[in-house]
Amino acid sequence: MSDEQAISAVIHLYVDGMAFANEAALRKAFHPSASIVGNYEDSVEWLTRDAFIAAVSKEGSAPPETQPVMEVELIHITGDAASVKVIDEFGGSRYTDYLSLLKVDGRWLIVNKVWHRHA
Repeated sequence: MSDEQAISAVIHLYVDGMAFANEAALRKAFHPSASIVGNYEDSVEWLTRDAFIAAVSKEGSAPPETQPVMEVELIHITGDAASVKVIDEFGGSRYTDYLSLLKVDGRWLIVNKVWHRHA
């Protein structure tokens, strides 16, 4: 599997994990020390991986027949670092996510997520 294919697989884990509140998928996609950052209700929200997973779980799962909405606009890879721009929908809102990934012990993991919620 190429690096681009491996990164795409991580992005699918991430989007499916969010859509279906799948804690195991999200834990597999994110590094344990990952940070998730965005503006929420007029203030900057900084979450740990575990706090992010708890928030996704609280939102609940989409119906099983749901096809998650996502578009990968960019994958840029330099050695063991990568940047991905993803447009997705979660909880009735549209988001642009900028994901930083690092290859750790042969596996690509999301180490940082910066997000924007569209109005």
